[in-house]
Order: sequence, then structure tokens, then C-alpha cells
Amino acid sequence: MSEDTIRVGSLSAERQLTLNASPDHITAGGVVQLVATAARLTGEYDVTWRVEGPVTLPDGGLGITSITGRHHDFGDGDDDEGDGPVIRATLDTSALAVGQWTVRIELQRTGFGDGGEVSRDTVVRASDRFRVSPRPFTAGDDVSVSMRRAAVAPTTDQSLWVAIRNSTANISFNPYIDFIDRVWHDSDPARSALNGHRAHLRRVERRTALPFPHVERYRLLKAATEVFLMINVRTDPGDFRHVDLEQESARLNRDVTVGELEEQFRRYLVDTPTGDGRDLDVLPYLDLVRRALGDVPVVGAGRHDDEASLAFGILAEKLTRPVLIEPIHEYWLECGGLMRTINAITWRFQNRANPHPGRDPLAGVDIDPLRPLNNVLWGWLRDADHRLTEAQRRDEYKHHYGLPPGPSDRRLADTRTRFMGAFHSLLAECLRFYEDDDLTVKIANGFDVLNSLKETHLLLTQGAHNQYGDLPWTARHEFLMAQWILSRAEIRDFLPHQVMVDTPESWMRSVDSMNRLQRWSDVSAQHYRDLAEFAEQLLLGIRFGAWTSVNDPDQAANWARYFRREVQQYCHAYQAVTGQGVHRRAHSPAALGREASNGYARRPQQSVFPG
Repeated sequence: MSEDTIRVGSLSAERQLTLNASPDHITAGGVVQLVATAARLTGEYDVTWRVEGPVTLPDGGLGITSITGRHHDFGDGDDDEGDGPVIRATLDTSALAVGQWTVRIELQRTGFGDGGEVSRDTVVRASDRFRVSPRPFTAGDDVSVSMRRAAVAPTTDQSLWVAIRNSTANISFNPYIDFIDRVWHDSDPARSALNGHRAHLRRVERRTALPFPHVERYRLLKAATEVFLMINVRTDPGDFRHVDLEQESARLNRDVTVGELEEQFRRYLVDTPTGDGRDLDVLPYLDLVRRALGDVPVVGAGRHDDEASLAFGILAEKLTRPVLIEPIHEYWLECGGLMRTINAITWRFQNRANPHPGRDPLAGVDIDPLRPLNNVLWGWLRDADHRLTEAQRRDEYKHHYGLPPGPSDRRLADTRTRFMGAFHSLLAECLRFYEDDDLTVKIANGFDVLNSLKETHLLLTQGAHNQYGDLPWTARHEFLMAQWILSRAEIRDFLPHQVMVDTPESWMRSVDSMNRLQRWSDVSAQHYRDLAEFAEQLLLGIRFGAWTSVNDPDQAANWARYFRREVQQYCHAYQAVTGQGVHRRAHSPAALGREASNGYARRPQQSVFPG
């Protein structure tokens, strides 16, 4: 507030005050003339000016300057304008924001009354309005300009990608080891966190009874791992209650809520007939599969399905709750030395020396720290006949992805020799798309990404046969158990560890130690874990998206943007492992296939010791 004091001469008449602000519309930085006309006032008054508008001004920041002076005596009969005494001031609008403003004047009596006492009963006010407009640009002005990426409309299949990331995160190692720890410690009160899953654990323990005694701890580990997968893999893909909304909002470039994701997922699903007059809500890709098998009934969707009807047909649960697991996850972990490490430990546990010529690095390692794990390792050895062999897994990798590239030591019926080239061609297109998308003056076209997605999807779905529904589950079950064993403190005491090296998952230290001890590889197990995790998420987004029926390049652009971190981190890990990069310039699928073959030549042999 700015305040001036003016002595208004003794005037006789009724109180009256008017204020005129001129002009009533002014450009920012201009000066407004203020003229207050006082008619028929008597006595002396203090003058107070106030300015009110869109923003609050600090004290003394009004910019009002009195022209008539702070001590001016009009005297009786002063009449500058013919209607009464005049008070003049100017208002500098430089400090005022654009918008509507009101200027007020207030006269408060300060003189003496009839009895000589000071009287402050008389207050006279007046106001007027004016508008401040923005100042137009002139030569020499500094102008700030910012450019943003063009807005992209969301597509309903984005909710599927959120569900894929949520599902793969639920079955990753860290949630798994937390679950096993609750089961492993019988007296731990945290075991109550299992809630209603105890019945599942008891049933699976009975079903997985082993034909040999004295392996109770191993049997519990095997049953608990099975229950963990049952709980987390078969969850409703449309359940987004445990999604990290802040992270998903950043990926989707908009604020999202659980309700919005659920509604978007419901709109993405389509109705597929079961054959008995009912419909199921399924993914568009699975609807295409169901309609291609129109003569095969869908079973398990009703309450009255008997065991005979379940013997032939498509299980409804397979359509509504698909298993979001890719065996490429186990392929990369196997390349990193996970199974090779545990095989070497169990070989030494049996007091067997390295069968290959040369010094055995484990011969001089004290086996005493492994005593607390005796029951688990003994069960792992005895149960070998019930686990997948390395040859079985390798044949399935070849069937699904043509991995590893090059000739096989076995005669196989069907392989995906072009898959790796198509997949890496897609990644190269994504990297080029990111370059265009980062240019805010250019709208990146997702058409090339869409074509690559279609090609990769076709090759990927051609391998979804034979053991696709069973081997990935079994392999994930066995690899999780191996990871848990290698993460134990007993293994850490058995193998020399580099304690200052930070790894996101504790089993990696054991693999790195064994690779270094045996001189198998100097590549960190973390790179192989990254390849496994990111390749799985990318391929699930390709496999379960109905890309062959998509003609909108914006959908492919959204897919590339959403999985940008996975694409770039996969490319980095692939280069760290193979020494060959997924280049940003176009490559033919054949050339990329040769690149993958050359990279795998750097990889150590699959296994040193028998499984």
C-alpha cells in the first residue's frame, strides 16, 4: 500500500468524491492519469491510494506519484475543475501484471471538530477500473521459445504392456526370494503373509512327493517355488492394483490411475465364443487363435464341466489368463553360467574332480561351508532325473528362436533361423525411430517399426507349439530354485566373492565367482540377467499383440516409446556380452543373423560338467 497525506482546505458542503483513471485501457509500462474530484468537503483529510488486481503487490510497489504534492491546501472555494478541489496523481503500470485492475482513493478526516477535539469519523472513498494489456514485441526484445514433442493419442493396447511388465516383475528373483524366506522359516511370524496360499502349498507338497527319503528341505523348496509361480503367473492380467503408477505415468507420458488402466484394458479385450452360447473376454491375438480353432470347444469356463470334457478342448484359463513367460529368459541365464555354476558345485559336493585335463580349481576349495545346505544339495542331485536336461532346453531354444545360431549337434525338425535377424532388425528400427522422435521439429513415423513388429510377431508365433505351454514353466521353476541355492550365504562362504562389487540380485556373485575361478568368462552375470529380463518383456509385448491386424503406425510408435528403456538396455547388454552392437543403421535380417552368430562365438561352452 502506498500512502500520501494531503491537507484539503476547509470546505463547506456534503461529502462527495469521484475518481477517474485515464485511459481505461493501457499497454503494460504506460502511465495512467488519476484525477480525484472532491466536492463540498470541509476539514483536513489524509489521502490513501490502493491498487487491487490479479496479483498482490508489495507495500510501496504501486508506482503512484502525487502531482499536487503531499501537503497542499486547497482553501475555501478552490475549484480546479469547476466541480470542487482536485487531487492529481500518476500510476506507472510497469509493475502490474496483465489483466483488470482497480485503483482506490480514501480520504480520512484528520482535523478538529466543533469542540476542538480530533474527529476521524469522516471517511470518503472512490474507485475506478482500468485494464493492462501485454506490450507488443519490439526490436531488441529477448523472446524465450520452447519446443515440445507432438502429442500422441493413447491406444488401448498400452494397458497390455503395463500388465506384461507387472507380471514379469512379480515372478522376478527378488519377490521370489522374499516368498521363499517366509516359507523357509517356520517360526517366522511373517509367514502369515502367505494368507490363503497355505492350502496350495500343502497340495503341491503332496503332489511333488519324491521317491527318495531325507530331502524334506529340498522338497519344501520345490513345492514353494511351484506355489510362487502359481500365485504370480496365473494372476488376472487386468489387475493393476500393485502397479507403480508414477513410473507408468512417466512411460505413458500422461497421468494414469488404476481405474483408468483397468477401463483401458477392458476396452482392449474382445469377446470370443466358447461354443456353448457364452463369450469370454480375451486378448485380440488369442481371439484370432480361438477363431482359427472354431471347431474345438472351450472347456473349463462353466461350473458343470466334467473331467471327460476337460480331456479335449481349449482351456478357458489359457485364454483369459495366459502365462506370460518366455523361454529366452532361461536361455540368456544359461549362457551367463547359472546352471553351469550349480553343476560345478554339485560335482565338487560329490567329491568328484574336474574330468577335463588340467588343474581343478575347486579341488582345493574347502567344502565345509556347504554343510547347512547338505539336504538341499542332496535333494537336487537325487532329483536330476526329474529335471529338464540341457539338451531338452537347447532344442526348445532352437525351435522358438533359432538360438544359438549356426549348425546344431542334433538333427532338429523345426527351427526359427530367421528370428534373431528379424528381432534385431526391429531393435535397429526402434533406435532410428528414437532419433527422429527426439527431434521436436519432426513427427517420427512408426510405420517401419510396425512392419518390423509384424515380421517378428509372425516368426515368434510360429514357434508357439510343441512344448511351449509346459517347458517354459518347468524351466523357470528349476532356474528359480538354482538362483535361490546360489544366493545362500553358504555358497558365498564356499566361493571367493568380491564383496565390494554391487549386484542387483545376490545369486550373481556366485556365478561371477565361478566364472572367474574356472576362467570361463569375464563378462558380468548382470549383463546376461539384463538380456534375459528385457528380451522377455519385449517378446511378450510382440507375441501377445495382434500386430498382423494392426495398420495404425501410432500403435507401433507407442510400443517403441513405452519399451524404450528395455530396447536400449538390451542393446547395451548385447554389446557387452557379444562384442557386437545392434547398429542404428539398417541391416538385413541375414546380416543381423550373421552378427549374432559371430557374437555367440565369444560365449563360453554351455557346460563343463554333466547335469
